Amino acid sequence: MSKEVILTGLRSNAEFHLGNYLGAIKPMVRLQHELKGEYQLNMFVPDLHSFTTQIDHSRLYQQTIDNVRLYVAAGLDIEHPDTYVYRQSRIPAHSEMTWILSCFTYFGELGRMTQFKEKGGDEHDSTSAGLFIYPVLMAADILLYGAKWVPVGEDQRQHLELTRDLAIRMNNKFGQELFTVPFEWNKQLEFVGIDKGVRIRSLRTPEKKMSKSVEDPAGTIMLSDNPDEAAKKIMSATTDSVGKINYDWGKQPGVTNLLQILALSSDTDQDKVNQQWVGKDSYGELKTAAADSVKDLLETVQSKLKEVDSAQIEAKMTADEAKMTTVADSTLAKVQAAVGLRRK
Repeated sequence: MSKEVILTGLRSNAEFHLGNYLGAIKPMVRLQHELKGEYQLNMFVPDLHSFTTQIDHSRLYQQTIDNVRLYVAAGLDIEHPDTYVYRQSRIPAHSEMTWILSCFTYFGELGRMTQFKEKGGDEHDSTSAGLFIYPVLMAADILLYGAKWVPVGEDQRQHLELTRDLAIRMNNKFGQELFTVPFEWNKQLEFVGIDKGVRIRSLRTPEKKMSKSVEDPAGTIMLSDNPDEAAKKIMSATTDSVGKINYDWGKQPGVTNLLQILALSSDTDQDKVNQQWVGKDSYGELKTAAADSVKDLLETVQSKLKEVDSAQIEAKMTADEAKMTTVADSTLAKVQAAVGLRRK
């Protein structure tokens, strides 16, 4: 691969919500359009990650297709020659590389992962081993393709750091550059043009991020929600008793979340939105503005989604999986030789 690789994962085990769209889908589509021709973009589907928590297995395959369709509806050009869309499960090298890397990963490193602690809960006897080991699979996803750029949210920061540590550890141990080391998290954010990860909060509990895994339908806006119903959720969002609009995640997370949603859903700079609203005392007017913006966004996305052809999506993925298998197998063979599984 002659061009530097940007790699990002498209989740497949659940439907996308507004937080996914504003925090991941839109930035990645924007990045593709800005950097087409300069970088290679790997948009892979981490469907093997889906098993780390409870899912509806009967929906997994179709949900994968539907989620890629949403990226296309958001403006992703999947026919661009530098963009590859592929399923993790269709490339066996992901699984074998995970095993090799896991043998050079320390138990304590995985035990310190915040995602494992949060999703696994206190009773680890009933937590799947997959949830514990999946940061190593994520490392394999990245290192197989020599990706320098992996723009992830704050919740995946530790996993990116583990990937860097494993790449450096393996390179040093075997005295050769087996892996390209991805850039550190702060540089990743600088690359995509933001100073911190975007985390859209729950409308009902703004101290927590918006998440489908949380049983909080009133606090989460799904991209399939009726636009009018979504607007009602915004109008019922939790705020506070301060009485003044301020952009302050610590003291006014609910109001700040509305300001963030308004800026991102309307493609307006956050500072400009803050200049318009900070200091005012009408939470109702802010909610109305955010509700109208989200309603317009959902109407546009849902309309464009109807035009996306699922057959085109599947054909694209099948073709790209063949190409990416060649790349991944080459990296795996080099590592196999280094660790003694192949003749050097």
